[in-house]
Amino acid sequence: MTAKVEFKTEIGTMKNWLYTLAIDILKITFDLYKVMIPIIIVVKIIEETGGIKYIAYVLSPLMQFVGLPDAMGLVWATTLITNIYGGMIIFASMTAQEPLTIAQVTVLGGMMLLAHNLPVEVRIVQKTGVRIAFNLLLRIGGALLFGFLLHLIYSSGNWLQESNVLLWKPDAISDPSLLAWVGLQLKTLLQVFIVIALLVAFLKLLKSTGFERILIFLLSPLLRLLGLGNKTASITIIGMNLGLTYGGGLLIAEAKKGELSQREIFGAISLIAICHSLIEDTLLVMLLGADISGALYLRLVFAFIVIGVGIRLITMLNDTVFYRYFGAKN
Repeated sequence: MTAKVEFKTEIGTMKNWLYTLAIDILKITFDLYKVMIPIIIVVKIIEETGGIKYIAYVLSPLMQFVGLPDAMGLVWATTLITNIYGGMIIFASMTAQEPLTIAQVTVLGGMMLLAHNLPVEVRIVQKTGVRIAFNLLLRIGGALLFGFLLHLIYSSGNWLQESNVLLWKPDAISDPSLLAWVGLQLKTLLQVFIVIALLVAFLKLLKSTGFERILIFLLSPLLRLLGLGNKTASITIIGMNLGLTYGGGLLIAEAKKGELSQREIFGAISLIAICHSLIEDTLLVMLLGADISGALYLRLVFAFIVIGVGIRLITMLNDTVFYRYFGAKN
């Protein structure tokens, strides 16, 4: 009799766990879709009306600041408005007219890694409670500073000055119709749902099995060095490895729960913002010819220093100044 009661209790607990999991998945995905879908449509309009060329015109003079030809402004503008894939396609079409060194491609790739897909990603960051103006400054200003530092390093040591070899060429677009574009976006949104579902389930398993405490214990020295709280450990690691969309989505949910302070969320999302998709995005720019030194190693060092110093400066501010210029109460 006791065994039957215990079995029914376990079944009830499992059903409750699955129900809670489903609700969390739907809430997080819905919040992301509310951000992503309108922005995706706006970006498509900007592309179709030639808006990217105007942005490229503004950015072209800045390319000289990081040792790149003016024409690379179009590559970065496309990356800023769309994503790294979009920038890669433009870059591949321009390599014959604008031959670059490996160092120059690494500089450009580093900037693409820090600042891309801004309409979607900046809006997601805003939903976590970080002001748009600060996030744009962090992403665009950080990318320019990182590109300039890479340019100084490589030029001062005369490193990576060999001619670049493009390792990837885009396939011809088989169907440029609006219907095909809609189908691609629906596929992307479905992928977001699947990944979010897996991540939420994974995080719940980490908590229920106690493994999350082990992960926090192992990461706590680095988190303390950066000024981040232990509670953000698992989400920060997910965001850095899988991307801002997923890490940001999880942080939006945490912000609504009120279990993390706004300053903890601010620090975690700021790190994720300038250092995410460490595997996929790094490989993408390396296909363009970028060296791993700038695409990964120096990017990590740069992100840790900028965020580590930034968080310590932010902690010195009172709440009035913090919420006026950096954070936003949810």
